[in-house]
Amino acid sequence: MRAPMLKVDRLCKSFNSLKVSNSVSFSVSQGEALGIIGPNGAGKSTLFNLITGNLRPDSGRIELMDMGDVTGMPPMQRCIAGVGRSFQIPQPFDELTVFENLLVAAAHGRGLSEHDACDKCGEILEQTELMTVANQRAGGLRLLQRKRLELARAMATGPKLLLLDEIAGGLTECESASLVATIRAIHKGGATLIWIEHVLHALNSVVERLMVLDFGRVIGIGAPFDMMNSEAVKTVYLGIEA
Repeated sequence: MRAPMLKVDRLCKSFNSLKVSNSVSFSVSQGEALGIIGPNGAGKSTLFNLITGNLRPDSGRIELMDMGDVTGMPPMQRCIAGVGRSFQIPQPFDELTVFENLLVAAAHGRGLSEHDACDKCGEILEQTELMTVANQRAGGLRLLQRKRLELARAMATGPKLLLLDEIAGGLTECESASLVATIRAIHKGGATLIWIEHVLHALNSVVERLMVLDFGRVIGIGAPFDMMNSEAVKTVYLGIEA
């Protein structure tokens, strides 16, 4: 049985009268890939912001393996502790090269020396298929390359837990398949993933379990096939009367 990497217990967050996380509880085991789906406004990105520390919950608890309770820990400390993430819209340093972007992430998010950071970033460039554009400015990259760079920067922080926020969004089917193959390889290498995505066939080709959110509530969690065929998902997420 795999050890738990992350435990989220009864997490609540409201903005005025809008409850965006409503007693959310789940856990992720070491080496697992968990997918999260739900309609726009379901609270998916808010949940990521709570896990990374960019938002503070109103109540509830977040535990990270080897660290215990990290609910009050600031974002930088959580990053150093092993929580890495990508964003829906890539946010590189446009004036820096691809390689320099990774060096910044490795040095400040992981605390590596310049020598160690160079070696590790070289490995990540190969893994994410960015070696051919390593010396190009990030601001001149195509969308797929920017998505790959977003993934690579998150990996450069040395995450124990990697959060992917709609990383396949906006890509063509061919581009999405290419990126998903990279993510699948990263997961098979032992990475623990939580992946928010609207491109369901991409998500379901990687994750082992699927969690469904609606108006900040968990309405189901289980095997992808079971979730996609449940009445709750068909009614709430797909808009189909079950």
